[in-house]
Amino acid sequence: MNAITLNNITKTYNKGSVLAVDDVSFSVEKGEIFGLIGPDGAGKSTIFRLLTTLLLPDKGSASVGGYDIIKDFRTIRGIVGYMPGRFSLYQDLTVQENLNFFATVFNTTIEENYDLIKDIYIQIEPFKDRRVGKLSGGMKQKLALCCALIHKPEVLFLDEPTTGVDVVSRKEFWEMLQRLKLQGITILVSTSYMDEATRCDRIGLIIGGKILSINTPDDTIKAYPEKLYAVKSAKMYELLHDLRNFDGTISCYTFGANLHLSIKCSEQQVLDYLKEKGHDKVEFMQITPKVEDCFIRLLKEQDERNSNKDK
Repeated sequence: MNAITLNNITKTYNKGSVLAVDDVSFSVEKGEIFGLIGPDGAGKSTIFRLLTTLLLPDKGSASVGGYDIIKDFRTIRGIVGYMPGRFSLYQDLTVQENLNFFATVFNTTIEENYDLIKDIYIQIEPFKDRRVGKLSGGMKQKLALCCALIHKPEVLFLDEPTTGVDVVSRKEFWEMLQRLKLQGITILVSTSYMDEATRCDRIGLIIGGKILSINTPDDTIKAYPEKLYAVKSAKMYELLHDLRNFDGTISCYTFGANLHLSIKCSEQQVLDYLKEKGHDKVEFMQITPKVEDCFIRLLKEQDERNSNKDK
């Protein structure tokens, strides 16, 4: 049995005028870290609110831990932990008071499940008497995770948990998630940071409420259909313009300090073309795609399908 299952879930807002989740289906295996990867407004938070029984779907069905999100909402609320995208703990209470409060809500104690939160709690314990509003972003994040785990949930929902947190804290957070996975907890996590996708067992790439792809990070990258090149020259703006107007170009976009280029011709034809256009000191190197490249490629394919429908 899967820990999470969605079947053709659809959710709209504003009396149906805004389509937030569009016929989404996927499942998450027990003990898996599954990542929903996409930009702000892609529908990730709505999916989380549906699965944690805070919203009702317009269409479709879903279950968590084998329980239906509509009929069994009370049971689900007792077996899940949830970190919403916006920090939601009590800012005027201390670290210890927040932990005690959430433990009481679930009829447990900090001591009862201390082994589960120990690795995280020891990092915030020196600040246990500090008001939460005075904590750094990284410390708030760790406290929120402790509160979500205090009742030993079967499934953990983390909605963009590392947004606004420094790089070191992000790395530490994902190391904590790997340790939680070893304890048998199923984790559904959303993020707009594409580099975090490689830390998941499987990822679902989502935009506009639709799932574009579901696969392991490695297989997502292996599915990239063309060779990909990093290109650079002394005149980057002109380089981008010229490559986008080149007949042999499939796609070209800015990626950090380089352009990422996919082509349907030979490398030499590209270099000859750039020479004709007056580009010198051109750096041209084949690279392995990243998840961001796969996402952009899938988005381009979706746009092309939508354009063909409109014709």
